[in-house]
Amino acid sequence: MTATPRTSTAPPDADEPLPHRRIVFGIVSIALLMASIDQTIVATALTAIQHDLDAPLNWSGWTITIYALGQILVMPVAGRLGDQFGRKRIFLGAAVLFTLASLACSLVDNIYLLVVFRALQAIGGGAFMPTATGIVAEQFGRDRDRAVGMFTSIFPIGGVLGPIIGGVIVTYWSWREIFLVNVPAGLLLILLAARFIPRSTPAKAARIDLVGAALLALTILTGMYGITSLGSRDAGPLDPVFLTAEVLALVFGFLFVRHANRAASPFIPVRLLRGRGFGVMNAINLLYGAAVLGFGALFPLYAEARYGIQPLQAGTLLTARAVGMICVAGLAVFALRRTGYRAPMIGGFLLVAAGMTVMAIAPHGLTPYAWLAIAAGITGIGMGLSIPASNNASLQLAPDQISAIAGLRGMFRQSGGIIAVSVTTTLLSHSANPGIAQAHSFVVFAAVLLLIVPFTLLVPDHRGSW
Repeated sequence: MTATPRTSTAPPDADEPLPHRRIVFGIVSIALLMASIDQTIVATALTAIQHDLDAPLNWSGWTITIYALGQILVMPVAGRLGDQFGRKRIFLGAAVLFTLASLACSLVDNIYLLVVFRALQAIGGGAFMPTATGIVAEQFGRDRDRAVGMFTSIFPIGGVLGPIIGGVIVTYWSWREIFLVNVPAGLLLILLAARFIPRSTPAKAARIDLVGAALLALTILTGMYGITSLGSRDAGPLDPVFLTAEVLALVFGFLFVRHANRAASPFIPVRLLRGRGFGVMNAINLLYGAAVLGFGALFPLYAEARYGIQPLQAGTLLTARAVGMICVAGLAVFALRRTGYRAPMIGGFLLVAAGMTVMAIAPHGLTPYAWLAIAAGITGIGMGLSIPASNNASLQLAPDQISAIAGLRGMFRQSGGIIAVSVTTTLLSHSANPGIAQAHSFVVFAAVLLLIVPFTLLVPDHRGSW
């Protein structure tokens, strides 16, 4: 007998898990893994893309930058739309767009079209996280805290797998297959999602706040464009492009907050942006993204620049981090109801900071590769401990807006990562010894994580299910 899709009429805080929750979990996990892999998979193909399309280096780099920017831009938007119009509808639309854009990326004949289609691919990929988080929460009822913690731990794993998969594909096929492999996987995802994911009940019909959405988009776009210009243009903090973009971001941000305070039904409610619950978690996510995502993007470069480790070996060092994270994340998820959120977050932040500090120190009694692998494993254990708790923190305060909260969480983390990478690469480009300079940057990342600890004490703690 085949399963019959059902319409979920239960409210978001319903207690009873739904029958096909594990199938749905697997489906949305595929989507999240695809989106996160595509965030880093292109890095290994930049040289091949540049040569094949006769592209300038800065435009080749934008194939990575535009994907990150697109995800940051769409995460809070998709989360809000999912809550308002139904998560399955937005999820399916994202899957279709991601698949078609991937196909278009594999067929382009110039770098400019590739950047455009990567932007469209990012819109689809960025919409997966917030809508899928809401879908998982609906499906698992009283177990939603554990399911959300486990589900959102998938995203960092995809980021680690990306360069490895990309290296294999580029070595044995070509850069075009990096995008083409998404097409059959995307078609399967669309069919499974249409078949098994039940329709959610949209929020009470309300006129969509187009002005708020536009102001938020302009704030993010100008702010992140200015930050990325630091890295992509080898510019300094007094560069006119950077200053102009950041001034515009401040203006648009001010207008967005003023509009949200005055609108009857704002696109992003102000209470999700500030206050002891949401405001402190937004600050934590920004700083956590800067330290952890920035470190992950620059770690292989550090191994190559300071110790002369070969690129393929340097990429595999991230596997040690992934192993540490996978080993701990599952246990941390099931311990959340006893530990609450603060304890695992503080413990995880301290472990990641310790691992980064070890990386910055010269090896003692071990080969550089073994030393860095151990340090990466320590950071992975810290991430596995802290990510499930930080992903759940504040969700219990507004369970009817899970997708919107997940979208904002992703936006702040990705923004922090872009800021860290752009600023660090700018400093490295002016350094006489990039390897040592990057070691110093890891110490700074560790200090940022220590700075987060006092903020964590302000997070509303929670034990038990929500």
